[in-house]
Amino acid sequence: MTDLKCIHTVFPEVFILEPKVYSDERGFFVETYNESKLKKHGVYTKFIQDNHSRSIKGTLRGLHYQLKHPQVKLVSVICGEVMDVVVDIRKGSSTYLQHITVVLSEENQRSLYIPKGFAHGFYTCSDIADFCYKCSDIYYPEDSYGVKWDDPILSIPWPGTHPLLSKKDKELPYISSINLDFLPSYQK
Repeated sequence: MTDLKCIHTVFPEVFILEPKVYSDERGFFVETYNESKLKKHGVYTKFIQDNHSRSIKGTLRGLHYQLKHPQVKLVSVICGEVMDVVVDIRKGSSTYLQHITVVLSEENQRSLYIPKGFAHGFYTCSDIADFCYKCSDIYYPEDSYGVKWDDPILSIPWPGTHPLLSKKDKELPYISSINLDFLPSYQK
């Protein structure tokens, strides 16, 4: 029996990692990252930056992606709960413009592995959520792109209809307005 379960999604490249949680009356212990165990599941990504964001209930962050400096991300929630969303925006992909939603929480201790070429965002469902993510490249603000959260083509079932958004996220374009040169390409 392994202490790291890999749950596949409709996207072969995106998967949920569910670690073994050791708990008793004192609390719990969970291994949040182990490079050799991830390699057993085919993950050879070198992560070079860790980020931590805190959001209040109703906050929506996303849908973001990078083009020239794309980032593989390993995301998790250490406090609270979010609905995480991943959208395939890779031109030429058989799953182009499809999305998945995954609940990440301090309760389920799951992580989500998101490769390059996908847009990513999340909605905070709890009063507060601490969202942590490992990235395979540093963040370049000039290489930051995104898709509007309520894009009708994507039809994402967000929990709230009036989320708290940053100024940047309010101004993101719909996917139909994005020049294809500013979307990643599918790589076999």
